[in-house]
Amino acid sequence: LGPSQAAAQLEASKAFAKEVMAAAGVPTAGSRVCTTAAEAAAALDEFGAPHVVKDDGLAAGKGVVVTSDRAEALAHAEACFAAGGAVVIEDFLDGPEVSLFVICDGEDAVALTPAQDFKRIHDGDAGPNTGGMGAYTPLPWLPAGFTDEVMDRVARPVLAEMARRGTPFTGVLFCGLAVTAKGVEVIEFNVRFGDPETQAVLARLETPLGGLLADAAAGRLGADRRLEWSDDVAVDVVMASAGYPASSSRGDVITGLADAAALEGVHVIHAGTAAQGEDVVTAGGRVLAVVGRGTDLAQARERAYAGVERIRFDGAQWRTDIGLKAERGEITVPGTEGAK
Repeated sequence: LGPSQAAAQLEASKAFAKEVMAAAGVPTAGSRVCTTAAEAAAALDEFGAPHVVKDDGLAAGKGVVVTSDRAEALAHAEACFAAGGAVVIEDFLDGPEVSLFVICDGEDAVALTPAQDFKRIHDGDAGPNTGGMGAYTPLPWLPAGFTDEVMDRVARPVLAEMARRGTPFTGVLFCGLAVTAKGVEVIEFNVRFGDPETQAVLARLETPLGGLLADAAAGRLGADRRLEWSDDVAVDVVMASAGYPASSSRGDVITGLADAAALEGVHVIHAGTAAQGEDVVTAGGRVLAVVGRGTDLAQARERAYAGVERIRFDGAQWRTDIGLKAERGEITVPGTEGAK
């Protein structure tokens, strides 16, 4: 399961993705592809602050800078140029972000449940971007019909355009979206399951995953595929190593894994870990994802954080506010009167 090299350009090149979206009529932020500092400076002035500067290629989740500081934005662009790349500079999209995975077989597609992730290292969306510090699903504040709208306006038009080009897309199309005052707009595509949203989304999927992916790989999803979901809520909290995201501490002994996994509604997924004799130790930046499931967001959060509290390693860091604004009803979609 997965796209061809040509189809994978939807993730590997943001400029290519913008070209496909333009051809398919998919809503996305206005942008400019820049290869020189002069072009970047002009684009920053054209769109104004907040500035959004993206490395055109793959950057391990750290290639995007969003800042109101023009000098910082230009410096990031110049660093990308110095490394031999180009940048995409975009208009800033207002509104909350949503992640939606779409399973595709080259012609047909089926959406998983929307999730929201948290990219910044610290509470309150402070600090540098990471690969993701946690996620939750479902999203109680989304407008009715959201997933259908994304399928009709984004996923299916992109699939049709990729097929028209002779490079049909098979695999997992990750749609990074902003719910703006003008409606849904695409921030980016990835061509794979994305961490940390996958941990929460798949916790709720009751349709057997293996059969679903096999059908996608074989081109037999069908036009009206339906999936079964549990009624509960899932939250996952990432525990990162000391120094992340600038660096990562390795070899720190991890304790409490069995205690966390023994809690009701909790399971622990390993990422940056390794076996060292009888011990489990840190071996990367984002070390673990602790998943909590509950009847509502409050219970799912409580269970996930109860699991986190039982796990220890030197320098461990995690956010304490994954899903908190949604639990409090503080997320509003621009342009929807009174929506939360």
